[in-house]
Amino acid sequence: MAAAAAAAAVTVSSAGSLLAMLQEPEPELKLHALACLNSLVHAFWHEISTSVSSIESLYEDEEFDQRQLAALVASKVFFHLGELNDALSYALGAGALFDVADDSDYAQTLLAKALDEYAAIRSGAAGEEKTMDPRLEAIVERMLDKCILDGKYQQAMGMAVECRRLDKLEAAISRCDNLHGALSYCINLSHQYVSHREYRLEILRCLVKIYQTLPNPDYLSICQCLMFLDESDTVASILDKLISGSKDDALLAYQAAFDLAENENQAFLLNVRNHLDTLNSTHANPDSTPALPSDHAANAATEPSGDVQMGDDVNMPNGSALTVDPNKVAHADRLTKIKNILSGETSIQLTLQFLYSHNKSDLLILKTIKQAVEMRNSVCHSATICSNAIMHAGTTVDTFLRENLEWLGRATNWAKFSATAGLGVIHRGHLQQGRALMAPYLPQNGAIGSASPYSEGGALYALGLIHANHGEGIKEFLRESLRNTSSEVVQHGACLGLGLAALGTADEEICEDIKNVLYTDSAVAGEAAGVGLGLLMVGTASEKATEMLAYAHDTQHEKIIRGLSLGIALTVYGREEEADTLIEQMTRDQDPILRYGGMYALALAYRGTANNKAIHQLLHFAVSDVSDDVRRTAVLALGFVLYNEPEQTPRIVSLLSESYNPHVRYGAALAVGISCAGSGLSEAISLLEPLTSDVVDFVRQGALIAMAMVMIQTNESYDSRVGAFRRKLEKIILDKHEDTMSKMGAILASGILDAGGRNVTIKLKSKSKHDRLTAVVGLAVFTQFCRQLSRLRPHQSRCQQPSCQHMPRRSLGQRRMRRARPRRRLRRRHLARTLLLHLLPCRWMALLQKRRLPSQSRRSSS
Repeated sequence: MAAAAAAAAVTVSSAGSLLAMLQEPEPELKLHALACLNSLVHAFWHEISTSVSSIESLYEDEEFDQRQLAALVASKVFFHLGELNDALSYALGAGALFDVADDSDYAQTLLAKALDEYAAIRSGAAGEEKTMDPRLEAIVERMLDKCILDGKYQQAMGMAVECRRLDKLEAAISRCDNLHGALSYCINLSHQYVSHREYRLEILRCLVKIYQTLPNPDYLSICQCLMFLDESDTVASILDKLISGSKDDALLAYQAAFDLAENENQAFLLNVRNHLDTLNSTHANPDSTPALPSDHAANAATEPSGDVQMGDDVNMPNGSALTVDPNKVAHADRLTKIKNILSGETSIQLTLQFLYSHNKSDLLILKTIKQAVEMRNSVCHSATICSNAIMHAGTTVDTFLRENLEWLGRATNWAKFSATAGLGVIHRGHLQQGRALMAPYLPQNGAIGSASPYSEGGALYALGLIHANHGEGIKEFLRESLRNTSSEVVQHGACLGLGLAALGTADEEICEDIKNVLYTDSAVAGEAAGVGLGLLMVGTASEKATEMLAYAHDTQHEKIIRGLSLGIALTVYGREEEADTLIEQMTRDQDPILRYGGMYALALAYRGTANNKAIHQLLHFAVSDVSDDVRRTAVLALGFVLYNEPEQTPRIVSLLSESYNPHVRYGAALAVGISCAGSGLSEAISLLEPLTSDVVDFVRQGALIAMAMVMIQTNESYDSRVGAFRRKLEKIILDKHEDTMSKMGAILASGILDAGGRNVTIKLKSKSKHDRLTAVVGLAVFTQFCRQLSRLRPHQSRCQQPSCQHMPRRSLGQRRMRRARPRRRLRRRHLARTLLLHLLPCRWMALLQKRRLPSQSRRSSS
């Protein structure tokens, strides 16, 4: 058709004669003119546009038989004039003559316009109800049907998701040859391109329904979808079904449990475990099967599921024989193991083993820092203790502290609080012996204990850090300690510890205990109570947030207001548009501290979504608010919104990094550090480099910390600037004339670079694309280090993940450089071993039986 049109254009030099024929009374002449104009409109649209009114009148004439042809010609004219709305309107009037299979610019542009219009009406983006034009719906359906018939299933699925046509989405998936691949593609679509949370959940429900109809369902993907949907009972039913099946089914259940535990949603995992207990209690029949003796029950709980060594008869205490069903024993054994996996104990034990045995931290760095820090400089002294904690996070190695007890004893007041809390970072995850390790510092219930409320409060905080997100075994002790003390410093530590231990569980009893502390209106205790409430209610969007906001208006203490503003922000974590009302209230408040909290609420509600509306709001506050605090936090918050697309962050904040306002430059540095953490991204390093030499001390501090977050697990083989940055840190620390703020940033950056014995990186997402709740929350709380809440620095350890599971992304050229590093390759073989453990759950179990954590005496001697 294109060739015929070109030939016609050669023989015809003007469309004037054809336009004159439109005025003729004979319908045949008008029809001939329209047919010729339709083929020539691309060449003579400028001439035809002068008579477009005549073509429109033919379309409006109900007695004219070829109204659709007139509409098509008018649509093409308006397209060339740039009037896309009119062009689409007449294209709809053209009906079947508008060919959705046409590859011309005209057809493709109007089809895209039609899709946008249809999607906007279906989503109600304009804020008011619009009536759907049946002609528009017909065109979209024709497009979708054609894609499905042509085998372009991914294109059809993308269009169906955008147009909110789940019926067409199901049709496209069902016609696809690779069903599992199509379903995985749809899951990625929903996470990356669907901005509305409720609609995303609708898509996941639809996908779960399709998954369950398959002859061999992908239970790993089903469980991940159900976790997003918060359907813990269905997950428990699936796991119970799998562990009741064959050995392969049981292994699949273990892997699903590992994947769920990796997402670190304590409340969901607790619900799954409770539902598993309920299901198995209803299946059990105590009247027909007597209980096993305690010693045999213990043996059954420790035997591997694949190697159950038990005879048919078990001797009872009275000498009689009891016949035991091996299937029931195996099921009980599998149930015990899967509950241990869901509780996080299995993966925590193996992580501790890995971090302890592969600890490569350099104590000489800490020794150099200690010698360079002035005796009277409490800020750098405290930063050094925190740097040591981060450098040895999770390794259980406290050699530096044991060798420098006299130097450590110079810490006073809040520095002593932070030093004690640092032990919790070092022994993070040591669930079995955590309380025994901290016993010398804990409140002694009337007996003579540590004699310092700061040590006691720090010890309670340390317990929270050790048991963060796994606090079932320590919550009651922390509650009792909170109720039995009247010291506001001890209450401060207990509130923070309780918030961490009961993270996201929304436990009403704990909530009441923390609220009682808040309502005493003590500045020190109330500050921690506000943060603790936020940690407890994180992601619940609870009505408690409204109560917290009301109390923030009533109290006169700035510390309490700041703690509550951060706590309120934590409650709306991941709620997206559901949190808009609360965010609006906070961002329009007259108190700059509450507006500051509103920025965090916006960041956490839309974390990792790259939502355009959230980005626009943050950029607006970054350049317009009168408070430097709010402007800095608005820029910093961009890092949380964009961490799923780290390549975009340097481009977005590049101009802000050159702002005249040092607070904005500081926020830009940390935004890049948060978003690009652990990536080694070259563009991020290039943006941060000039900021590390900024004229303002706290900007240099933020840039140094951000650079360390980006460069973590990166060495000179990947980027030569890593070595220069380490030398710069050493120079700043040793320079006696350097500002204290810059020194503090350099000391913390040194700890972050070598975090976890040089074996961890910073990752805010799990491999299943689910947000790591403790990582995002921990990093958000850590960013308070620049304020009076500096004792919240230990929260940085919560965003760390063993590098054997998450290696930074590298370019092709950087990957080739690995060949020149044989020692690094050997080390990665050890890391790959632990990664293999994660991929093969049965191997985890076998190793857990054979290898145990080093004894406490061995750790002490090291």
